[in-house]
Amino acid sequence: MHSHESLQKLNIIAPDQLAAHLPAHVIEHLPPNEVIVFAVSDDASDTTAFSARYGFGLEDCANTIVIRYKKDGAEQYAAIVTLGSLRLDINGAVKAHLGAQRLSFAKREVAVEHSGMEFGGITAFGVPDDWRVLVDAAVMERVQVVMGAGVREAKLLLPPAVLRSLPNCEVASLTFPEVPAQAERDS
Repeated sequence: MHSHESLQKLNIIAPDQLAAHLPAHVIEHLPPNEVIVFAVSDDASDTTAFSARYGFGLEDCANTIVIRYKKDGAEQYAAIVTLGSLRLDINGAVKAHLGAQRLSFAKREVAVEHSGMEFGGITAFGVPDDWRVLVDAAVMERVQVVMGAGVREAKLLLPPAVLRSLPNCEVASLTFPEVPAQAERDS
């Protein structure tokens, strides 16, 4: 958990100012009083740059990745929420959980068009109603996470349990197990 002092360093956007900063469909899906929205500079929007500049570890940064998949002959989309410190098991756990025949990362322009959000700022809040939102179980173990806000120049800080408020949210183990640092050095 970050201290009150580190929260004071964030450029928090007041709730009555959200409309000037975030897409309306993102705001509509944010649970009131449970999410802190703050501004970031575009050059620090990507996870690694954000982590370095703002002092949040990669294990507290949740990325939302858009997946395109085929199931029962139909093309579908899903938003996958995973920690920046972990690697998705895309062809194993994700594919199995979706029951997908084939899947791939959605192309940048397709993800932007279908989500109505900026690439590099896509969030699970406000994705189309027919998308499944898969949240990796490791995300739910964190006290709080930072994730995209629909635009590159803002982020959301929230307790992961808030993600369960999304009607299409499913929690599952979707990442490869972390390799302890000592095991990496020994290999």
